[in-house]
Amino acid sequence: MLTTSFVGICTLFILWASTVFADSRFHLQTKGVPEVYKQGSRPQRHRREVQEETHKQGSPVFKRSPDITKSPLTKSEQLLRIDDHDFTMRPGFGGPAIPVGVDVQVESLDSISEVDMDFTMTLYLRHYWKDERLSFPSTNNQSMTFDGRLVKKIWVPDMFFVHSKRSFIHDTTTDNIMLRVQPDGKVLYSLRVTVTAMCNMDFSRFPLDTQSCSLEIESYAYTEDDLMLYWKNGNESLKTDERISLSQFLIQEFHTTTRLAFYSSTGWYNRLYINFTLRRHIFFFLLQTYFPATLMVMLSWVSFWIDRRAVPARVPLGITTVLTMSTIITGVNASMPRVSYIKAVDIYLWVSFVFVFLSVLEYAAVNYLTTVQERKERKLREKLPCTCGVPQPRVMMDSSYSDGEVNNLSGFVSENGEKEDRIMVQLALNTERNSNRRKSQRASYVSMRIDTHAIDKYSRIIFPAAYILFNLIYWSIFS
Repeated sequence: MLTTSFVGICTLFILWASTVFADSRFHLQTKGVPEVYKQGSRPQRHRREVQEETHKQGSPVFKRSPDITKSPLTKSEQLLRIDDHDFTMRPGFGGPAIPVGVDVQVESLDSISEVDMDFTMTLYLRHYWKDERLSFPSTNNQSMTFDGRLVKKIWVPDMFFVHSKRSFIHDTTTDNIMLRVQPDGKVLYSLRVTVTAMCNMDFSRFPLDTQSCSLEIESYAYTEDDLMLYWKNGNESLKTDERISLSQFLIQEFHTTTRLAFYSSTGWYNRLYINFTLRRHIFFFLLQTYFPATLMVMLSWVSFWIDRRAVPARVPLGITTVLTMSTIITGVNASMPRVSYIKAVDIYLWVSFVFVFLSVLEYAAVNYLTTVQERKERKLREKLPCTCGVPQPRVMMDSSYSDGEVNNLSGFVSENGEKEDRIMVQLALNTERNSNRRKSQRASYVSMRIDTHAIDKYSRIIFPAAYILFNLIYWSIFS
């Protein structure tokens, strides 16, 4: 009995000692190892949980809940159920008109052509509408974005630019088209377009003019009963780049309007307008047109201070100024459209041309009148009586007689100088008889004595004063 008890006690002691020894050995082996590896078969599972927790804290992408729109096993066509619907029909066909909002961001206003009467603009054109056929399930209300490849498979508004000459969608490096679909079917359709459109310009005040142009957007097929176009945010729907600038124009204003357009064969359409106002810079034309024309007019006045007998000096000066004005007029009209009305610059240039031409005519008048005066004086000198070798009384010395009068008196003069009384009587009779004729001849001679220098003197004052008055009137009207 005692032996059996002793054997049992020894067995229990041996089992306890082996257990303690095993625990102490495991502790020595795992010393310095992380705690996750000290728990037998659980280290791999615990490591995975720690890594997932770390990723959740470090990256926001892993915070999203699973979404089938992001699943690589699901095609976008299947998710949007494109094959289940006929997208050749507009959304809500047969019902009320579908509203399509539009907003525009103008990237650049590339050029304004006066000759072609058009402008070129690059813009981002965005459309907003709702198509319930494109709705899809989503747990976090995240949208899906596509490029131009999906646009060909769904319905999009058929917008076009009215009065456009050329337009294209940019395709570098791919087609600049973006399509964004919300889970509830709301669609954003954006594209980058460059368009050249017509602008009816009025050049009656050129180059002191202000031009108003507009870019018109309209649906080609859908009338107002099927599609209602509107600016999404009113006048705020039009955004412009602050860096837009033009060499000849200052952009004063951009604004939007909406109107209805009627076609007799198809009906009424909603039309959106992008209106902008441009004011031309005048400084370029002052340097290239107005100042040269003014200088040519002033140069033509130099001939008024040149002697009237200096024909080789005054004639070439007048001809040179006339030809220069003709060149200026031709150069200005070469860069302008052939309009049927008079422009402001035409008025200035042609009036300047008239002043230059009148300065040439002024010298022609001076030269002609000088020639006439010299011819008359020469004829009058030839008509003076010759008194050589004949004693002349005081009456004859104080009066002027023609050759006929002197011949009539020759019969009353004797060889020895007698009969002076008869001569005096005959002179008195001839004087009384021919007094009216002498007065008329003397008056005609006085009337022909024109001081040609006075014309140049008056021209020095009249020409500049008239031109200054014209400039005051011109700039007060057109500026």
